[in-house]
Amino acid sequence: MITRSFSRHSKRNCAARFRPAFRVLSAALAAALWATVQAAAQTNVDDLATAYQQAAQSSPMIAQARAQLDADLAGRPLARSALLPHFNAGASGGMYTGHVTGFGAQTISTGYHSDTFSVSLTQSLFDGQSLIALKQAGSRVQASEAALIYAQQVVALDVAGTYFGVLQAQADERVAQQQVVLLQGIYGQAEASLKVGTGDIIAVQEARAQLDTANAALMMATNAVAVAKSGLERLTHHPVGTLQDVRTLQATGPQPDTAGAWVAAALKNQPLLQQARATLRVSEQQVQYAERARWPTLTLSGTGQHAAGTLVPTVAIDQVGASLNLSIPLFEGGHTRAGIQQAKALARVNREGLANAQDQIRLDAQTAFLNLKNSAAQYYAAEQSAASAKVSFAATRKGFEIGSRSIIDLLTATTQLASAQRTYYLALYTQLVARVQLKAAAGVLSAQDIQAINTLLNVTPSH
Repeated sequence: MITRSFSRHSKRNCAARFRPAFRVLSAALAAALWATVQAAAQTNVDDLATAYQQAAQSSPMIAQARAQLDADLAGRPLARSALLPHFNAGASGGMYTGHVTGFGAQTISTGYHSDTFSVSLTQSLFDGQSLIALKQAGSRVQASEAALIYAQQVVALDVAGTYFGVLQAQADERVAQQQVVLLQGIYGQAEASLKVGTGDIIAVQEARAQLDTANAALMMATNAVAVAKSGLERLTHHPVGTLQDVRTLQATGPQPDTAGAWVAAALKNQPLLQQARATLRVSEQQVQYAERARWPTLTLSGTGQHAAGTLVPTVAIDQVGASLNLSIPLFEGGHTRAGIQQAKALARVNREGLANAQDQIRLDAQTAFLNLKNSAAQYYAAEQSAASAKVSFAATRKGFEIGSRSIIDLLTATTQLASAQRTYYLALYTQLVARVQLKAAAGVLSAQDIQAINTLLNVTPSH
């Protein structure tokens, strides 16, 4: 008894000692789990590939296109069902009252119960409209598949443009900050020179005016960064972190370097054009569907029926039969003729829409080709101009220090440096976006192209 009591007491003490540790461990595990869930839900956008993946997963445009494709895929078996057997069963039961005369002098007046069971099988043997409807369902699926691919390419293009738009805004903000710092130093030097009698008030006022302008530009640049980030967050539905930037870039032009090759690729691969072609096929098939309303239809029907309970209670009826049914439309109040005319008019609408789409896609491909070609030359020119502006600013500042250059010269060099740097960043990001735009115009933009550009990014900004 003593041993048993001691054992129970020891267990209670042990549990009491470890209970706080268990509570701490449970709380730590719960906190870790919650942190993991929160981290997964709040994954920051930090590079182009991540931005595209998040945008593709959450894009309403892609989700809508995918849902439309699902609906059209379901339309194919729905259209096929009109050509397959239809099997039906039915049953009924009820109480009836009958009053019969005419059988001699006797009148029959009675109530009775009647049950009926039936099955029927119908098979279409010839239905021209149902055959065309099945072809239309296939054409609608092709149109929806092209629309989904187009939506994915649009999202990829939007993400690339918005991502580099954020980097452009951040670069403008850095340039503005640098310009403010330089102008603050120049303004201080101008005031100091004026106090010792070697400067003039005009130089001080000019430096002050440019500093005020630079501060305003910095505020605008800061706001532009916030707006640009909001645009990227709208696409990705995730917060924007520290975006990877471009450290070095080898500008490239179109490959192949002929506009005709890209136009031909666009006319072949552009999903928007494929969707227009499929939509035209649907409208042309609708003309055939309307015309076949004049065609006869042929069906085979089989029926089995059992009926028990009539005015004569002992009578039960069992029937089995088959029939071949031919239906020939003769006149439907002008419905068929009007349907044909409407279908032909809608087909002309889609045919002209296809022609317009071809012209636009051809123009887009040519424009994107020239933009990429120009962007390479503009990038190299801007790179040289930025390097020259940096050297010129350094030389002007040195000249100001030794007295051969004025403060006005230094202010001008500062403005030119900031302008050259902004132009460089604009050319840098324009070159990258132009690559994506050409692929999108040709209809061949894919996730691999986004990943290829993503390999050019690095955490460190280019300048």
